Amino acid sequence: MSIPKIFESEYRFCLILWENEPIAANKLAVICKEKLEWSRTTTYTVIKRLSERGVVANENSIVRSLVTKDEVQLAELDEMFEKRFESSLPAFINAFAKHQNLSEDDINEIRKIIERGGE
Repeated sequence: MSIPKIFESEYRFCLILWENEPIAANKLAVICKEKLEWSRTTTYTVIKRLSERGVVANENSIVRSLVTKDEVQLAELDEMFEKRFESSLPAFINAFAKHQNLSEDDINEIRKIIERGGE
């Protein structure tokens, strides 16, 4: 299954949904007002848009996700990996390592992950 593109503001909305689902749309609107400073209309618009794209379901005013946080994060990572690093793992790791303060423990843990094949 292909995960639809989720934009940054939608992702922040999904973080709230994943934490509270299933949830009544009106309660979700209250939380979004508090945490995102969105109007009720904005929340309902985002619910409708994400529902049309197959990201959330809104049945009888109860909202739940149709995709997991892990699925969305992996889809974003795959897209970035393909677009920015031309699907080159060495290029990705090199760029990552250049801009991080990797401790010896971090490096050892990364080696273990590679040796296990990411399991």
